[in-house]
Amino acid sequence: MNITQSKAKNLMAKITIDIIADDYNERVSNVLNDYRKTAVISGFRKGKTPIGIINKKFRNSVVVEEVNKLIQDKLYNHIKEKKVKVLGSPMPINKNEIDWQNQVDFSFEYEIAFAPEFDVKITSKDKLDFHVIKVDAKMIDMHCADIAKRYGKMSNSSVSKEGDLVFCLINQIDLEGNIIKDGIQNEATVSIDHISDKKIKKKFIGIKLGSIINCNVLKAFTNHSDLAAMLGISQKIIHNLKSESFQFTVKNINRLEPASLDSELFEKVYGVNSINDLKDFRNRVKHDLETQFLIESDRMLKNDVVNYFIDNLKLKMPDDFLKRWLIHTSEQPITMETLEKEYDMYSKGLQWQLIENKILENYKIKVSNEDIISHTKEIISLQMRQYGQKEGDDSQLTDIATNVLKNDEEKKKVYDKIYDERTLAVYKEGFNLNQKNISYNDFVKLASEKK
Repeated sequence: MNITQSKAKNLMAKITIDIIADDYNERVSNVLNDYRKTAVISGFRKGKTPIGIINKKFRNSVVVEEVNKLIQDKLYNHIKEKKVKVLGSPMPINKNEIDWQNQVDFSFEYEIAFAPEFDVKITSKDKLDFHVIKVDAKMIDMHCADIAKRYGKMSNSSVSKEGDLVFCLINQIDLEGNIIKDGIQNEATVSIDHISDKKIKKKFIGIKLGSIINCNVLKAFTNHSDLAAMLGISQKIIHNLKSESFQFTVKNINRLEPASLDSELFEKVYGVNSINDLKDFRNRVKHDLETQFLIESDRMLKNDVVNYFIDNLKLKMPDDFLKRWLIHTSEQPITMETLEKEYDMYSKGLQWQLIENKILENYKIKVSNEDIISHTKEIISLQMRQYGQKEGDDSQLTDIATNVLKNDEEKKKVYDKIYDERTLAVYKEGFNLNQKNISYNDFVKLASEKK
């Protein structure tokens, strides 16, 4: 068996594998002899079928199978031994049909595509903006109010006002206001604050038990996911309603009284003796928001790093091969027209994969199994403290972590998180970052534009 590789041109090359009968005859004979031992063929006892009959019945298919095995083994051993950095996988070049019945020597050709050669070094010349969301007093006020609501008490009321939760019997009605037979019916809570239309919202304020309100639900509730849940139907049905008019019969009015911002609330939120006074509480809320927003800032930085390297390295890719390879390997039929629309995104994803692998290699970023176990133990320990449970000793934490990591999906989450943290540390240390303070609304707008 002989394998040759042509010189690379435009990041592509051809591999030719020549196979003669001596390369596969012994393997084929062994398989056929094993078949003979177990074959049950009419007119012969098990294991006593003449080898000639076995050959006639099975040899052709066995030759095909064993030759294909030889090809795959030789092909991938060649790539491994030569340390060929390929993109995708070798793609067969269509030639004349093989006559498996009569042909004994074979020649197979494959196209391969190479990853482009490049290097990545992050220096102070590499500049990026690092956007930090500024936590102002208004934001702290809103978050304190949210916490107060979360720990508030629910009470019943006889008359509704803004902010109340109104429990209703909901019926679909026709243009004359009559309940549609076999129409949509459900019981659900309506949050007055979540009503989008001002005129309809006003209808729900000042109502009493037994009051009836008719309205167009698509105008009242623009969040179709919430609307579908309220009506007890799938979101698909929302776009194909027989009638958009519904009748709401008030059965109960609930009012949430926010908790007072006092020591009792501080203790519930942050634990005993953690907060001294309201000023201390607000400072803690500010710190929590800054920590939460830092995650968003880091996520935007990661996105900027990806775009920075793709735009600056301008990796040359074997696009023609990759397009044909995607069509060749796709489980579902795909046209070139469809592929052209999606190829740019695929190419950039592949480029980033190559760049990130080079960063991991250059900066020696690795994650060991010990790292994964250690990180999982830290998470478990933190969760136990949050729920007031005894942490247990190191041996117990290790046992719990090992059990959690038996789930491959959970293990991958931890693995990816550690990798993200370590690569992010490299970016923050290597890039010349220009910190920019930005409001939350402007940050959201900027993030939307970047997408």
